[in-house]
Amino acid sequence: MSIDIKSLFAENEAGRYALHTRHLNEQMVRVLKTIGYDVGFVRGQGAYLWDRAGDKYLDLLSGWGVFALGRNNPKVNDALRQVLDSELPNLVQMDVSPLAGVVAERLLARAPWLDKAFFANSGTESVEAAIKFVRAATGRAGLAHCGHAFHGLSYGSLSLNGDQIFRKGFEGFLTDTVEVPFNDLTALEDALKTKKIAGFFVEPIQGKGVHVPDDGYLKGVQELCKKYGTLFVADEIQTGVGRTGKFFAIDHWPGVEPDLVLVAKALSGGHVPVGAVLTRKWIFDKLFNRMDRAVVHGSTFAKNDMAMAAALATLSILEEDGVIENAAAKGERLAASFRSMIGRHELMKDVRGKGLMIGIEFGEPKSFALRMSWHALETANKGLFSQMITIPLFKEHKVLCQVAGHGMNIVKLLPALTLTEDDCKWIEDSFEETIAAAHKVPGAAWSLGKTLAGHALKSRAEA
Repeated sequence: MSIDIKSLFAENEAGRYALHTRHLNEQMVRVLKTIGYDVGFVRGQGAYLWDRAGDKYLDLLSGWGVFALGRNNPKVNDALRQVLDSELPNLVQMDVSPLAGVVAERLLARAPWLDKAFFANSGTESVEAAIKFVRAATGRAGLAHCGHAFHGLSYGSLSLNGDQIFRKGFEGFLTDTVEVPFNDLTALEDALKTKKIAGFFVEPIQGKGVHVPDDGYLKGVQELCKKYGTLFVADEIQTGVGRTGKFFAIDHWPGVEPDLVLVAKALSGGHVPVGAVLTRKWIFDKLFNRMDRAVVHGSTFAKNDMAMAAALATLSILEEDGVIENAAAKGERLAASFRSMIGRHELMKDVRGKGLMIGIEFGEPKSFALRMSWHALETANKGLFSQMITIPLFKEHKVLCQVAGHGMNIVKLLPALTLTEDDCKWIEDSFEETIAAAHKVPGAAWSLGKTLAGHALKSRAEA
């Protein structure tokens, strides 16, 4: 008897939180219940989710950017069904995959200065592979990264993270790592001139906080890396594959040609995890330099036919359906709309990003009543105000989004790249009403803030 997945989901839907409390992450269940996100999503299509009550939501998280094409894209689904129906000789291991060859060819066409691709199962695995590549290629052990960077959560990638919330309690990271401020070429040169740094890992646009560099920064990074013999690694795991309105975020700055480009997330089509390292032949050949080293690095499920089919479908959809162009146009519209709100709402301080990777930053207001309320929240827990935006957006406007990083008053938009004009209006109207409500003291928004502050203080006392 075949298993009935649809029925199994339906039978256990109502008890999902009890199951996770008993067998999985109980703290995540507590978080969802505390902020009122425990609605129980039962269906996803495109940029939308539906809960058990039948309410429709606009998802601005897209699985941390995985669902760039939206959920259950029919072309991706069809590609996966074809693999299952074709009885392909998947993962023979003592063979090579035709589909992987085609994916590599099409990805490298987007970075014509690079020659080789290495496939992995995720963004973190891609970072781990890149660490080995840069060390093997240069004969150096040192690694450099930026403050507030996020490169993954396994030990190698975690060693390159600049946010202590992810590092605390896991000490014992890779040695010979150095952190430099993002967008600071002077600090980078000070680190590189030791000639001990194998690779400098940097997100072209930082995911935590949505920080966009100055126009000359990445070109300057490239020049400094070349000068001191360090390899330039662009982590495009979140920013790549159309997210910023270009295929790669580095494409916004002509002439920027990193030695390694890392991709994942959106390449999966939202279904089958896949990551890739794109690099120069001479770097690749330093790792795989002899026949007896042909398997010196790899991953059991990398290059599997399901992942490769999902990647091929994704690349085809991006090219054929104008998805990247849509991301650029809708991102420009939303950013302009948000910037127009700054003059009307004193709590809004900045709007930044490219394409459909947008950060909205809030900061201390000038008016006395708002300022006092702001300080009370910040004292309870830094960055708490942003939850006064995200929670009403979810509960009252059915818009799912989240903060851009721990302790930040920055709300981040990372939606499907298939947003429509109606979706943009939904977003604009929802943010306008929510932000306006947050300027009323006393008011419902600040009553929520008081409740959140109470939870924060209680959690601190329990810690």
